[in-house]
Amino acid sequence: MVHIWNDPSEVPADFGPTVVTFGNFDGVHRGHQQVLSQLVRIGRLNHARAVAITFDPHPAQVHRPESAPELIMGLEDKLVALGELGLDSVLVLKYSLELAGLTPEEFVADILIGSLKASHVVIGHDARFGRGNSGDLATMQELGRKLGFEVLVISEFGSEGFPLHDEKLHNAVHDDGGTDRRCSSTWVREALRSGDVATAAAVLGRPHRMRGEVVHGAARGRDLGFPTANLAFTASGYIPADGIYAGWLVDQAGTRWPAAISVGSNPTFDGVSRQVEAHVIDRPAEDADAFDLYGQTVVVEFVTRLRGMVAYRGPEALVEQMRLDVVQAHDLLVAHRGRH
Repeated sequence: MVHIWNDPSEVPADFGPTVVTFGNFDGVHRGHQQVLSQLVRIGRLNHARAVAITFDPHPAQVHRPESAPELIMGLEDKLVALGELGLDSVLVLKYSLELAGLTPEEFVADILIGSLKASHVVIGHDARFGRGNSGDLATMQELGRKLGFEVLVISEFGSEGFPLHDEKLHNAVHDDGGTDRRCSSTWVREALRSGDVATAAAVLGRPHRMRGEVVHGAARGRDLGFPTANLAFTASGYIPADGIYAGWLVDQAGTRWPAAISVGSNPTFDGVSRQVEAHVIDRPAEDADAFDLYGQTVVVEFVTRLRGMVAYRGPEALVEQMRLDVVQAHDLLVAHRGRH
């Protein structure tokens, strides 16, 4: 079981030695997974504990909140994803101007060495840290010599797991959206922004998900024969482009239900605010009316986009299209479940 700490003071005094890396890890995509899997392996080889440091909130939300990227996942889901990778511990540092003001040496000496007793620090070629991002790989290597820890450099990975810094692959690597493109949180956001949840899932290594409480909506879906679980506006996770998706709803008990998911503002009814609502397809027939998710915190997973959002000429046309959407979603999810 992974230990979660929310402050360096929570780290036991006798904890260590450790192998440490740090980053935002938004999405915990396949590139992150490659690095963290190597961190775990290095820890095992050196009889040390594998620790990842992440930040909350995202540094951009502190330094430039007006242009900070929308997060792919909330902290809870990030910690779940990190915990699945075999790490011994995750330290969540509260990101603030005070933390940002630490010099590279203070960050390393106080947190990596003082709190975590790091024997190895794992970073990428382009890592930046410390006040004004003044620390880089050379800085870390110098601090390693000074403070007595080893620095291990991990290559970035493309979508197929190829190290981008491998000279044999240098000419084959490109950044135009092909299969050799570097896995990144930016790529995931681009895919979600266009509704391409399949590509997002390929980069993430799992379907993109949102998490939130089910709240009461306008009840139009129920009136039309397609009741939906409406996520609260406070739900975490990047909202994909408007449209209809096939996916899954995971209820509070952990049961996974196939679902047709709507993202948008209900243009047929002149809606304004964007909503995420999921219609569970295989509702239990014997107690369908009692199938109640209100108040539950659920996870909605997006597998594939069926179509964009369209304003139909009246409820009848919309209901007919919804019937088609549900059948298509069901067939796609049956096939998807058979492959996984």
